[in-house]
Amino acid sequence: MNKINILIAFSLMTIAAIASTNWSPTTGSVKFHIKNAGITVDGKFSGIKASIQFDRNDLANSRIYASVKATTVNTGIDKRDEHLRKAEYFDVAKYPKIEMRSTSIAKSKDEFVGQFDVTIKDKTKNIEVPFSFTNHGETGTFNGKIKLDRLDFNVGESGFILSDDVRIDIVLNVKK
Repeated sequence: MNKINILIAFSLMTIAAIASTNWSPTTGSVKFHIKNAGITVDGKFSGIKASIQFDRNDLANSRIYASVKATTVNTGIDKRDEHLRKAEYFDVAKYPKIEMRSTSIAKSKDEFVGQFDVTIKDKTKNIEVPFSFTNHGETGTFNGKIKLDRLDFNVGESGFILSDDVRIDIVLNVKK
């Protein structure tokens, strides 16, 4: 009887360990693309931090949280970057972080789709984010793409020169 209890306990611990795979970020990038006067401006944020519990076989219990420092906005032109850090755009003095937190994750045809609460400045909006996950055993890679309207987050004002739509590409390399 004692051996059966030990076997059951071991089995339950093994199942629990498999079901809750925690991934730690190793490297990553957050790049954005926006049209300005008809020309695509590329930029990036650095210092991505994340907390990930993801199992493709247990999406109901999977969770993803990620953030970047708004102060790290970089388009390759210092003067423009300084302007983007001001109150009219990212207001980094008041809102130093950009965050996204999953509210649900589901399997789609070829990948996954997550509903994420994205917070920029003082605004949070739920956005659908298609992403893929490539598992390499002890390591893996998440790739996601977001399209958002910057005006939903009070980033700049409406105008003819700067597009409202922003495309964001996220790559996050992780390890168990």
